[in-house]
Amino acid sequence: MSSLRNAISRRAHKERVQPDSRKKFGLLEKHKDYIDRAKAFHKKEDAIKKLKEKASFRNPDEFYFGMIKTRTIDGVHKPESQAIQYTAEELMLMKTQDIGYVYQKVQSEKKKIERLSSALHSLDNLPQNTHVYYAQDREEAKEIRSRSRSSQEGKLRAAVDVPDKIKRQAASSYKELEARKKRVNGLEKVYVDMSLQQELQKKGRKRKLREEEIVNPTGRPVYKWRPERKR
Repeated sequence: MSSLRNAISRRAHKERVQPDSRKKFGLLEKHKDYIDRAKAFHKKEDAIKKLKEKASFRNPDEFYFGMIKTRTIDGVHKPESQAIQYTAEELMLMKTQDIGYVYQKVQSEKKKIERLSSALHSLDNLPQNTHVYYAQDREEAKEIRSRSRSSQEGKLRAAVDVPDKIKRQAASSYKELEARKKRVNGLEKVYVDMSLQQELQKKGRKRKLREEEIVNPTGRPVYKWRPERKR
């Protein structure tokens, strides 16, 4: 019987479409769409209910992480950003100390670069020391030439026969030198930016120059202070 039931053609039931008078309201919601929407609504409703219960039964003396970032002022809890208010002079002093630290790091890195540069010796470049010899005759001249050639060959062998350990140490030292140079460039940029921000906080009328007013544009903002008469 099941085979005969499947052999008979049945009518294909199609989804009900949105009437023309209600097409302005969008697609017609089907029953499966309503089920998904109802499940999501009840899930949010249950979550809010649980949170309300936790808040109602919560002990006010219990520790929570908000205590770390809040302070009590006149019996009222306030965030740390509102509780601590620094004056303009205090902010200027803190930024000055930060600039001093960055400047100190720049100087220390430059000294380390100088020490590395003085300690490193390139293995590829041979010494360029030259000596002038004056021969009395042709035989002596030939002897001097043969000696100079043998000495140059010995220097080349000494330059080539460098131990692998020393080569690895030299390569790591050169990598460290390049890394320190990049670090100095980054610190110098930070120092320039911090100095500019510190100058902008000072009193005085100033304005930012437009691109056509800058003689040598570098991509950085340029400010001009208006001249003021000193008493």
